[in-house]
Amino acid sequence: MTHLHIDETPIRGLWTSRLGFVLAATGAAVGVGNIWKFPYMVGDYGGSAFVLAYMIGIAIVGIPVLLAEILIGRRGRHNPVDSMKKLAIEAKAKPQWQAVGWMGLLTLLLVLSFYSVVAGWSLSYFIRAVIGQLNGLNPTEINTTWQNFMASPGQIIFWHTLFMFLTLWIVERGVQGGLEKASRIMMPLLFVMLVILDIYGMTTSGFGKGFAFLFSFDINKITPSIAIAAMGHAFFTLAVGAGAMIAYGSYLPRTSRMCGPIVIVAALDVLVAVLSGLAIFPIIFTHHLSVAAGPGLIFKVLPVAFATMPGGQIIAILFFLLFIFAAWTSSINIAEAIVVMIAERYTNSRIKAAFIVGLIAWFIGIGSALSFNVWQDVKIFQHWNFFGAVTDLSTNILLPLGGLCFAIFTGWIMSKKTTAEELQLPKKWLFSLWLFLIRYIAPVCILAILVSAI
Repeated sequence: MTHLHIDETPIRGLWTSRLGFVLAATGAAVGVGNIWKFPYMVGDYGGSAFVLAYMIGIAIVGIPVLLAEILIGRRGRHNPVDSMKKLAIEAKAKPQWQAVGWMGLLTLLLVLSFYSVVAGWSLSYFIRAVIGQLNGLNPTEINTTWQNFMASPGQIIFWHTLFMFLTLWIVERGVQGGLEKASRIMMPLLFVMLVILDIYGMTTSGFGKGFAFLFSFDINKITPSIAIAAMGHAFFTLAVGAGAMIAYGSYLPRTSRMCGPIVIVAALDVLVAVLSGLAIFPIIFTHHLSVAAGPGLIFKVLPVAFATMPGGQIIAILFFLLFIFAAWTSSINIAEAIVVMIAERYTNSRIKAAFIVGLIAWFIGIGSALSFNVWQDVKIFQHWNFFGAVTDLSTNILLPLGGLCFAIFTGWIMSKKTTAEELQLPKKWLFSLWLFLIRYIAPVCILAILVSAI
């Protein structure tokens, strides 16, 4: 077997505990997809049918592929590119499998670029909430505030720049001093803020309707379009398909089991999404607002309620702070996989790698920032604006494609002996179940997502 000679000491580290890994991996999964995208997709796709399909998608596609990525990382002990190359050679396959790692890193770079722009919106609205700019505004004024903000390239780029700086500031500090330390602080605080918002939601008159909207499960209401959208969102919200979790797996000690922590990560990811829905939809139903407001749900609809409810300013501050923490933990973890690859292959320095990655992602993000104003009439293939092209390409095509490749690689290319050795599952039937899901069920579901997107 060919060994890759890469000095791991100055760049790498190991998780200090199982809890540290769980919190950091949850931080990678929990983010804009849970707080921003999940609620508006639930609204657009009719509520509980989407929630049920999303949970099924997590179980039969998300968890198996997430385990596959962690498995590759722990076995390979390197960044996504070098881990794929090393394990392909070990399996006597072509080293060109490393191209999947490169594709994943491109995906992560694109996701980081638009993540930073959207997270910048939340930074701006958090400051507005703190200084009381949203207090007492009527729906027309709130919509005007949003339109004026979107029309200002200077404002969007400023907040995008600030958020990118905050992200790379944590990443350059390393695994234990940066990722793990930040996750240990921010993830518990995120859950505390969610619980506070949910308790408030329970006191509103719309709580019953909001609860029913999310949990009146009827499997007969799941249409093919809902199922495909939900599975696609499961991919996005679990942060699988781009190799970020390969980097996380590479920091796992050889002796630690991975299955239990991964199930916990997936469960916490679903919990955050559901708790976000329970915080948002009771407020929407209480104030007779539209659930199908699309991507503007958080910034155009909820501030209408915040402006009129008792204690609305405090709730608004908590909500946008929650959004910031969720986006921050995810962007840190997205950037990590790219930074460690640049550092290992080219600079041997985290600080230099963080600067390079931040600069490239920031520059791509400028295109997304300008899509809502200066470049709003510029169309790619006469269909997308720049923001739409970046988000659709990365989340609807590259993420599922990467997930398909990881499923095929671990299910068919790596030997059963190797994957069983890495997974260390306590029961033989659990390994057989994972192998069946990763070989047959996950690829079919992912292909359905890709065909739908194309």
